[in-house]
Amino acid sequence: MRAVVVDAFGPFEAGSFREIPDPVPGPGEVLVKIHAAAANFVDLLVIDGSYQKKPKLPFVPGKCAAGIVKAVGSQVTAFKPGDRVLALCEEGGYGTLVAEAAARCFRLPDMMSFVDAASMSTIFDTAWFALRERGRLQPGEAVLVLGASGGVGLAAVQLAKALGAKVLAGIANPDKADIVRDAGADAIVDLSRPELRDSLRDQVYATTEKRGADIILDMLGGDVFDAGLRALAWRGRLVVIGFASGRIPTIKANYLLLKNIEVSGVQVSNYRERAPQEAAQCFAELLALYQAGKITAPPTTVLPLKDFAHALRALRDRAIRGRIVLVPDGASSE
Repeated sequence: MRAVVVDAFGPFEAGSFREIPDPVPGPGEVLVKIHAAAANFVDLLVIDGSYQKKPKLPFVPGKCAAGIVKAVGSQVTAFKPGDRVLALCEEGGYGTLVAEAAARCFRLPDMMSFVDAASMSTIFDTAWFALRERGRLQPGEAVLVLGASGGVGLAAVQLAKALGAKVLAGIANPDKADIVRDAGADAIVDLSRPELRDSLRDQVYATTEKRGADIILDMLGGDVFDAGLRALAWRGRLVVIGFASGRIPTIKANYLLLKNIEVSGVQVSNYRERAPQEAAQCFAELLALYQAGKITAPPTTVLPLKDFAHALRALRDRAIRGRIVLVPDGASSE
């Protein structure tokens, strides 16, 4: 098989696209011929060694891949060769084959392309756990998504709207207002305004009858997190998803007490490993919403797998709108 291989932690440009031995499915595993895999911002962290969980070197990066089952290991009864699946791999997506536990694979609807499945993976399940499990979303609640024009942000806007929420999209670049509105945002919160500590709350209060947001999903951290905390409603829930701004914020516990608010975090890989039944429930609902037309894949750019460095550079530089999906040469995206 051909794959992107990382021999040492460091710049993603050092990864090499080369021939390596085919993986062999062990007991309880399936071998998937990959047709599409998304490039994710987290891949940059994994490759440079700054992610909280470091793979054993050398490794093939790439989380989640969509394709066709090529072979199954012993004890596998749920899948057979020829089945179309999404494999929730933690690494191995940047290749032409991957072996993954059958319990972490999900059958794709016939109407869902491999590109759509790859584009939606990682971001929609992160949004689902943030809204459903951490945020305990109820229909009619107000949800503020901070960093709404990114991958998880766009998924969260779509999903929150599909689940009956009023959705506020927090963005710093007004040129991206159209993409979040297309995803279903009811209102825009401008994160580029001066005096953000007050201006963010003022904007949220203006669209929530001065109640504040019931749920805030934060991908940014830093000053945006600090301002967002002040925009929570009484008994509001803020879910930490990332720190794209670079600064990891801190919280004074007395503020949580005074406003009866909660701050929690979501790391979706933990659910796949520690709560597989909840992960299965997540994907069952997401696939049902997709089939019903209530959620769709975000805007997606498709690139050849061999152009992985170009894809990761575009992610690093925020030079592309929506998602990037990598497709091996000769593989069908459908």
